[in-house]
Amino acid sequence: MIKPSKTGSPGKPGRARVVQRPSVARDVRRQALTDVRRSLVLDAARAVFFEHGLEGTSIREIAQRAGYTPGAIYSYFASKEEVYAALLGESLERLNEKVQAARAQSHGEAAATGRATATAFFDFYRDNPRDLDLGFYLFQGMQPRGLAPELDERLKQRLRDALLPTQEALEALGMPAGEAFSETAALFAHTVGLLVLSHTGDIRMFKQASQDLFESYLERLVARAAGSSRGTGSKQPKA
Repeated sequence: MIKPSKTGSPGKPGRARVVQRPSVARDVRRQALTDVRRSLVLDAARAVFFEHGLEGTSIREIAQRAGYTPGAIYSYFASKEEVYAALLGESLERLNEKVQAARAQSHGEAAATGRATATAFFDFYRDNPRDLDLGFYLFQGMQPRGLAPELDERLKQRLRDALLPTQEALEALGMPAGEAFSETAALFAHTVGLLVLSHTGDIRMFKQASQDLFESYLERLVARAAGSSRGTGSKQPKA
């Protein structure tokens, strides 16, 4: 039983001090050590994945880079696909945080929200090309072997979550829901294509800047969404 001990002077009320059981303190230290080691494994895996890709990576290579034995890696992850999923999950959380921050700063105005959230998505992968590389299995719809279907779907849902604020902004501007969904998918494809051309340097063959092309596409999309509302409102009922 944990007993409070009083620290006040005799005759005066004291503050209760909770004394942790030794077993609780040990558990806290053990968890902290586990978290540090897991983080080291993920840092090593990130470097190996970026160098060799998922298919070219092995648990042995990750272990060697982290300074552990392969058996030690398996105490944290069942397979290299689980390591990949952990890294991708962390990347998608950072993406969603950036998109949500942009959404909050737009103060609910539909056009501003559409521009801000779509730009936040583009900027995240422009500024973090390795996260773009990490996400390609998800973008292309390929499920890494050994990744549980539930986990694969959860990762895909987090990607959809990052795109949803833009879709909702298009709907708020007056675009029908089905059309807004399709246009958001097209925007995603356009964004990824521009980022790939930018990161590989192939964009130079067109003598264009990916940022300018993205902004031009986005402005036309927002204008179309706003035009959907005006077009609907201008229709007169038939006599």
